[in-house]
Amino acid sequence: MRYFKIAFLVFFSVQIVLSQSSKDPLLSSNTYAQQRWVDSIYNTLTLKEKIGQLYTVQVFSNEDEVSKKKIIELIKDYNIGGIIYSKGDPVSQAKLDNELQGVSRIPLLVSMDAEWGLSMRLDSTFAFPWNMTLGAIKDNKLIEQVGRQIGEHCKRLGVHLNFAPVVDINTNPKNPIIGNRSFGEDRDNVTEKALAFMKGMQSAGVLANAKHFPGHGDTETDSHKTLPTIDFDAQRIDSVEMYPYKKLIKQGLSSVMVAHLNVPSLETKSDYPSSLSNHIITDILKDSLGFKGLVISDALTMKGVADFDEAGDIDLAAFLAGNDILLMSEDPAIGISKITDAYYEGKITEERLEYSVKKILKAKFKVGLNHYKPVEVSNLVNDLNKVKDDVLYEDLIENALTVVKNKSDILPLRRLETKRIAYVKMGDDDGSYFLDELKKYTKIHEVKADKLDELIAQLQSYNTVIIGFHRSNDNPWKSYEFTDKELTWLYEIARTNTVILDAFVKPYALSDLHTIENIEGIIMSYQNSPIAQQKSAQLIFGAIPSKGSLPVSVGDFFKVGDGIKNNPLQRLSYTIPERVGMSSEKLKKIDSVAQYAIDHKMTPGIQLLVARRGKVIYNKNFGKHTYDGEEKVTSNDIYDLASLTKILATLPLFMELEEQGIVSLDNKVSDFLPEYKTSNKKNITFKQMLSHYARLKPWIPFYAATLDPVTKEPSPKYYRNGYSSKFNIEVGKNLYLRSDYPDSMQTIIKDSKLLSHLRYRYSDLPYYILKKFIEKHYDKPLDELVQDHFYESLGANMTMYNPYRKIRDKNIVPTEIDDYYRHQEIRGYVNDRGAAMENGVGGHAGVFSNANDVAKIMQMYLQKGFYGGKRYFKPETIDKFNTCYYCSRDNRRGVGFDKPQLEEEGPTCGCVSMTSFGHSGFTGTYAWADPEKDIVYVFLANRTYPHVGANILLKENIRTKIQRLIYEAIVD
Repeated sequence: MRYFKIAFLVFFSVQIVLSQSSKDPLLSSNTYAQQRWVDSIYNTLTLKEKIGQLYTVQVFSNEDEVSKKKIIELIKDYNIGGIIYSKGDPVSQAKLDNELQGVSRIPLLVSMDAEWGLSMRLDSTFAFPWNMTLGAIKDNKLIEQVGRQIGEHCKRLGVHLNFAPVVDINTNPKNPIIGNRSFGEDRDNVTEKALAFMKGMQSAGVLANAKHFPGHGDTETDSHKTLPTIDFDAQRIDSVEMYPYKKLIKQGLSSVMVAHLNVPSLETKSDYPSSLSNHIITDILKDSLGFKGLVISDALTMKGVADFDEAGDIDLAAFLAGNDILLMSEDPAIGISKITDAYYEGKITEERLEYSVKKILKAKFKVGLNHYKPVEVSNLVNDLNKVKDDVLYEDLIENALTVVKNKSDILPLRRLETKRIAYVKMGDDDGSYFLDELKKYTKIHEVKADKLDELIAQLQSYNTVIIGFHRSNDNPWKSYEFTDKELTWLYEIARTNTVILDAFVKPYALSDLHTIENIEGIIMSYQNSPIAQQKSAQLIFGAIPSKGSLPVSVGDFFKVGDGIKNNPLQRLSYTIPERVGMSSEKLKKIDSVAQYAIDHKMTPGIQLLVARRGKVIYNKNFGKHTYDGEEKVTSNDIYDLASLTKILATLPLFMELEEQGIVSLDNKVSDFLPEYKTSNKKNITFKQMLSHYARLKPWIPFYAATLDPVTKEPSPKYYRNGYSSKFNIEVGKNLYLRSDYPDSMQTIIKDSKLLSHLRYRYSDLPYYILKKFIEKHYDKPLDELVQDHFYESLGANMTMYNPYRKIRDKNIVPTEIDDYYRHQEIRGYVNDRGAAMENGVGGHAGVFSNANDVAKIMQMYLQKGFYGGKRYFKPETIDKFNTCYYCSRDNRRGVGFDKPQLEEEGPTCGCVSMTSFGHSGFTGTYAWADPEKDIVYVFLANRTYPHVGANILLKENIRTKIQRLIYEAIVD
């Protein structure tokens, strides 16, 4: 016993020393001026006004006139110290705040609950992720930035004190009120996150508040409704629940909120709220922990304390216990009267009152209320929703996403050519952002059924099933559990399929799982926000890495800190410009140029995509399929790529053969196509031919010879309106060409005359020849080859020849109303007549695609032949083909690729690097990649609709004007 007393005295003495040595967090940089201002204000206050300063009353920004009048009366009659804003909107709050501050003799200390941002209380404001989500992040600099930006939002709205961060350690999964509001169950992680958040927010000039002292993390009841009990002994509470407070106090924490809790080990009075306990507040928080900042009661209207005593008596008890600020009193007027009586009765000394009031005044000085300025209402909503907030949100989600199971390395998904993927939605909230993002990577089908056996039957057609569990993201208290039906369905689906489960809810949802044996991959995505859904889809396909760790233990299978780290596969991800050193505002200029092209009928519609550093940062659609139609262009529509086919289909197949040593650029065409040995083209090399430096004609109008010379209609000699073995080349709807005519075309090319002079002259003919060579080598059609070798594994599922055979017309943009050859609208059939006469599969034209798929192929080139975890080409192969071999002879071309102009005029804006490459197409298409700026630019259009006419799109340099705007938007 004697030993215990000595130990206690030593401990108490140490704490007193620490208390005396701890800094006052409310001191400003100019303490002299602060003290003068505090004293000058305090000396003007009546007793009633001094007591009024202790009160912070609740205000709604959408108050009716009667309620607002009551608030104004409290301010005028009692000089209350502060207000706490609740529900409403920012503009109304700013206007009301200016009005209330205007009638207050002493500026009001304005506070809010903005734990994840102002959106906790206000519409039209920014919501950052819940603390539980932040708890999964390793990089605490990101948490500090959250605090900083929330602080900036508060300050912009005239809020001086934010009741955040929550430092409760959520060791009880059944906690009904904390849960997602906590950084997790590990005291060190919670402390580190809270400290970072605090530093960030206070660096913005806003007072932070740690809550709910002494610790609300292990309760099963809500103090808003009753008085929860904390049954731990004092040693446990000191070492766990109070641990964050100790650390934050040492680092300058401005304020602490005291919870309404029954803590028998710290308070001897039975069922006595901690918010009223002198021992907990004064002896422990102030004396033992040495806290000198503001001590604030939790809301005194909460049932955890309100049911304890009469209105007014609670206020008095809270002040006597050591609280400085009495938050949301049930009746401030009665409370002030009770405290006044206690003052005159000697229960409260002037010294005690002065101590709290001067602390409040010091806080007001520190936040700048000695020079109060009204809130500027103009541009307020924009200032509270800046691009940098979006940037940070994406960073946070990417760093939080947590892979907790990855059997056989199923994540990220590789070898897409082998995957048949279904998506099954569970939960009662929207999962459309997730599904739409998944579809950007490969073909995904959503499978639905009313009955389990029907669903299982449908899923037999797939070898991978992604199950998204989506529940409401409205607030952190929403339900998160699986239903019994969902669990049954999940187990049965997993029993018969390879399954990836992605949970867009709080981690405790996984506690419902009785077994995870048959689930190959499990991802914890924490929230069901659109960004969380999109980023999680990107993680599944390896566009971004997995970095997060569980902030809590979950059920029998997962422990706090679990998290499997995966490296990305270098697939395109999707983000906002500022994350890759570009300006959203400057990129908006592109919209105007694109719309100008639409309005001036240069093309009915446009798909536009820009990627930088492997991230798509601009992906928009303009106009319609046709000028007079109603079908607006969407990202899922596909365009006739025309000559982009050369570098997106034929060239990569040839590059493979060159890399394998089957062919050399210096080989002659006649080495592989013997019929050319007697041709005038016998000495032309592949390098010359693909550099458009071989004296070949630009093109040959093969179709013209098949028209009736009188009627100009397709001649019966060559065409039929029905399919047969002899007429089996479908050049248009119900129009079939003779099956032997492609051979005639090859002969015509072989026998065609050469141009008289050797100079750069663009030609389609090399790709007719190359197509024949490639198909002969593989004994397989070009369209099948490019699908097998590239498109399927790249996930380019919207890229194809002859789309009329494969997808609905509504997703195919028409290219022309042909009134000179096929005499019909051309939709899904290739526009190029020569390619049409090759059954739609030309080496020079014929591929259809959307901007997203084209970007994948261009990005693969940009990444030196690597994409999605697969190496398609060696870097030296890319470099070999992306070389201008005849620049000294005024020929800018690479091998297959177009290159920037050598002088003023050319295919680019003149602002790209000389290492850049790409191609353009007759229908208005354009694709360009720049290794030095790490940019991919894709422009798809159908400028040939309804008729070819003058190429105004080219004459007005629309594509290159947009390219210049892209480069002007680069900020680093």
